[in-house]
Amino acid sequence: MKKPLVGILMGSDSDLPVMDKAAEVLKEMGIPYEMDISSAHRLPEKTADYAKTARERGLEILIAGAGMAAHLAGVLAAHTTLPVIGVPLKSGSLEGVDALYSTVQMPPGIPVATVGIDGAKNAAYLACEILSIKYPEIAKKLEEFREKMRKDLEKKSKALKRPPSP
Repeated sequence: MKKPLVGILMGSDSDLPVMDKAAEVLKEMGIPYEMDISSAHRLPEKTADYAKTARERGLEILIAGAGMAAHLAGVLAAHTTLPVIGVPLKSGSLEGVDALYSTVQMPPGIPVATVGIDGAKNAAYLACEILSIKYPEIAKKLEEFREKMRKDLEKKSKALKRPPSP
């Protein structure tokens, strides 16, 4: 895997601290990705073109992070049949709830898989799970990750466990 399989888009450079978390997960899993800024409202032609050409460029999944009106994931989904995972970003007076609703409430036939507010890590893990259907090496890395997570939590549980109080 040398060509990017996942495209990570965000509406603004202010979204980078959250969306970098998706990139970190993909790096850990050895999945090549590309990252760019593309606003559904301020760069609509670029956004549509990105989605329309994603498959021919070798991308298999798109992750889109946006706050407030949060139309980026929906606009991408309208222009491609690749899976799109939306990351609503915490912003504005509603602290991301508006972005969550804008991302998750899509019309029939144009789905966007949606994770929680600022859930870029989970978006990347979901992308890994989707890719694991086709790539057994990703499935293996996911299994190893889950096992490590389980063992780490068991150690923390054992260290914390106390006798029942009287």
